[in-house]
Amino acid sequence: MRAVVVDDSPFMRGLIADLLTDGGVSVVGEAGDGAEALSVVAETRPDVVTMDVEMPGMGGLEAVERLMDETPTPVLMLSAHTAEGASVTFEALERGAVDFFSKPGGEVSTGVSRESDRLVEAVKSVAGADLAAATRDRRERERRDGSAARSASTDASSPSVGAGSATGAGSATATEPGSAAGSTTATGPGSTAGSAAGSTTATGPSEVAVDGPLTVVIAASTGGPNAVERVMAALPMADCRVVIVQHMPEAFTPRFAERLDAASAYDVREASDGARIGAGEALVASGGSHTRIDSYRAGRLRVKLDEDDSQSVTPAADVTMRSAAEVVDGPLVGVVLTGMGSDAAEGIRAMADAGARTLAQSEDTCVIYGMPKRAVETGGVDEVRDLDDVAGAILGGEA
Repeated sequence: MRAVVVDDSPFMRGLIADLLTDGGVSVVGEAGDGAEALSVVAETRPDVVTMDVEMPGMGGLEAVERLMDETPTPVLMLSAHTAEGASVTFEALERGAVDFFSKPGGEVSTGVSRESDRLVEAVKSVAGADLAAATRDRRERERRDGSAARSASTDASSPSVGAGSATGAGSATATEPGSAAGSTTATGPGSTAGSAAGSTTATGPSEVAVDGPLTVVIAASTGGPNAVERVMAALPMADCRVVIVQHMPEAFTPRFAERLDAASAYDVREASDGARIGAGEALVASGGSHTRIDSYRAGRLRVKLDEDDSQSVTPAADVTMRSAAEVVDGPLVGVVLTGMGSDAAEGIRAMADAGARTLAQSEDTCVIYGMPKRAVETGGVDEVRDLDDVAGAILGGEA
């Protein structure tokens, strides 16, 4: 496996390169800023790029976007473990980065050395990602923007077309999903909470009736932020409460909850100890702890945060799913989306054994077909669905 390391600090480039080399990754090039990175990547054609966010000159965000246009290559962002780092990282994911590695304490020097195995694992995972799936939302956003620009140009140059045509073009743009998902994704956000969330909220899926109250647990890892946002944006309002477990550090989960809240019809917030949710509400498992469903009464869930360090990832979907299987006595749905590793396999099996309906994302639409594959291998998955069909499948029948 061949990698290019991009960081404005020579010391950090050397440190990261050494850690990757020790982990069996061949570092074939280094760059001190985004512009140099474009040249080095074009020359060396690596399997993966580690990209710092903050750099003088061309920063990581612009570099990722240019890279996807000029020499598409899987990118792992190195981001600060801060709220500001979270915001810029989500933007990098929108622009085409596959995943991110959070620098402990905002600095890499001692943090990366301490977590070198995790860094190497992340680099290898990103190198094996489906880049087409990772950049799909960006391509669709560009397609929508291009369609809107063409419509505006046509309206300006052809007054005889009139408002009716403009309205038609607007409607086509709003509902063009870029796939055969039909109405499920007709109002999807294309992954951008900022630009698309407004239209999603305003024109979001209509309310539907379910034989509820329905409880949904969604698990995801690599590629998950965009995938979860897409599912939540397309999920119609119903007598439904949702718990989302995305592998993500604690500085990032509040911002992730804000993005989902803006992109969906549901009231989404980060989980806190003792938090309760009812119909039309969702919780994002807090980073740094596990979210366990503690009680279920009158259609409302209560969660407890658990710092059990026996799990290989935090937050762990297995913890949340097993607790849902034990506690929830109403209709229950488990969903496993894109991600690396085997988290959620035991949990989805437990949910299936408890009578839940279970779904997994299809390999063709996953950035990393790790978690869904392991879930399917347990025999506990009822249906495998393309990403754009997941929201509709969640409400497609009771457990």
